[in-house]
Amino acid sequence: MRDETGATAIEYGLIAPLIALAIVTGAGALGNAINAKFTTIGTRVTSSGS
Repeated sequence: MRDETGATAIEYGLIAPLIALAIVTGAGALGNAINAKFTTIGTRVTSSGS
């Protein structure tokens, strides 16, 4: 049996940044969507109060 510990560590080292990038991108998109919803709600509340 061969020791593949180093290969596994390198694979995890390559996968981790990709997962982090996906999380950051997803969080940014989710934040923009939530911001747009709150802006729409705020506009409707403001216009209905007049």
